[in-house]
Amino acid sequence: MKALVLEADWQPREGYALSEFEAKNRKARSGCDVWKSPRLSIQDVPTPKPGLEEVLIRVKACGICGSDIHMAQATADGYINYPGYTKFPSIPGHEFAGIVEEVGQEVTGIKIGDFVTADNMVWCGKCTPCRNGQPNFCQNMEEFGFTINGAFAEYTVIKARCVWSIKDLVDAYGKEDDIFEAGALVEPTTVSYNAIFAKAGGFLPGAYVVVYGAGPIGLGAIAIAKAAGATRAIVFEPVEARMELAKEVGADHVFNPIRLIEEGNSPHAMAMEVTNGMGADMQIEAAGAASEILPEMEKSLAVNGKVVLIGRSVKRTPMYLEAFQLKGAQVFGALGHAGHGNYPNVIRLMSNKQIDMTKIITTRYGLDDAVTALQDAQARGPGKTMIKLS
Repeated sequence: MKALVLEADWQPREGYALSEFEAKNRKARSGCDVWKSPRLSIQDVPTPKPGLEEVLIRVKACGICGSDIHMAQATADGYINYPGYTKFPSIPGHEFAGIVEEVGQEVTGIKIGDFVTADNMVWCGKCTPCRNGQPNFCQNMEEFGFTINGAFAEYTVIKARCVWSIKDLVDAYGKEDDIFEAGALVEPTTVSYNAIFAKAGGFLPGAYVVVYGAGPIGLGAIAIAKAAGATRAIVFEPVEARMELAKEVGADHVFNPIRLIEEGNSPHAMAMEVTNGMGADMQIEAAGAASEILPEMEKSLAVNGKVVLIGRSVKRTPMYLEAFQLKGAQVFGALGHAGHGNYPNVIRLMSNKQIDMTKIITTRYGLDDAVTALQDAQARGPGKTMIKLS
C-alpha cells in the first residue's frame, strides 16, 4: 500500500540525558531534544494485518494536525519542532475516519463495513493513571501517528478499544465524502472538548470565553464554547482567513492581536472592554505561544477565572502568580482526548449539528500529494487541510 513516511535521525542533543526507557525503546519523550533532520516521502509499505484485538481500517480522510507539521519541521539547529513523544520512522496522521475492512478474532461490537474514527491515545489500561481513570497520562502510552503507524496511508491498524462508530453522522451529512471529513474532525475537536470540560471542569452558561489562536483546535474550542452556552466567545487571531473561520464557527468578537498592539491597544484591554470590566471566565491558549499569551491572560482574569493550556510549545512560560491569587483563578494543563465520554459526546454534537466543524476545511489533497500538503500547511494555512483517499 501507499503511505506517507516520516524519517529522522536519532541524535540526542548534547546534555540531554536519555532515560533508560528512551535508550531501550528508541522512543523519545521529548522529540525536539532527540530527533534530527526530519524527512517525508511517499513509500510502498506492506499492508498491515490486524492482531487479535485490532481493527484494519481503509482510510477515507485524514486531517493534517499542527503536530504533524511540527514533527516534519526542522528548527534552526535541525531538530524536529515537536516536544512530544515520538518514534521514527513511522507513518504520521491521527485525525482520520474510514471503513472497517477486517477485525481481529477477539474483537466484538465492530463489524466489517462500519464507518469509524479512532482515538489516537493507545493507553494500556493497566498502569496507575489508567486505573485511576486518566488514560491520557498512561505510563505505557503508544500514540497512533507518533510512536506507531498512523493514517496517512491507504490502510491502518489500531486497537479496537480506540475505535468509535460515526454512524450517527450519516443522517447529518448524507454524502460519504462529507461523513468521513466530519469523522476525521472528531479527533481535533475532542482535544478542545477534553480541555474545556474533562480537565478544566467547564463553565456556566452565560460565561465569557476567550480563545487565543483560531487554528483547528482553537476553532473547535470556539464551536464547543458556543454550543455549551458561552454568551460571548472572544477570539484573538492574527491571520485574516482564520479570523473569518472563527466567525463561521460562532465567535462573537474576533480581533487581530498584532493590529491591536500596533494601534496602542492590547488583547487584555479588549477582553476587559468586551466583558464590561468583569474579565474572562475561561481563557484558552490554543496558539502554542503561551510565553507571549499568558501575560495577557493574567490581566483579563475574572474572579474564579480559568486558564486552559492546549497549545504546545518548546519555550518556558513565566507566570505572575499574584494575578491568580488575587482572583482565585486556576490554570489547567490539558493533553489528549481519551476517556471521559469525549468521543461520543463530540460525535453527538456533530450529528445534531450543534457544531459543524466541516466549515473549517479549506484545502484538500490526495495521498500522492501528501508531502506537498504538509509543506504547504507549514506556511500556516487558514484552516484544516484534509488528505482524501478513495
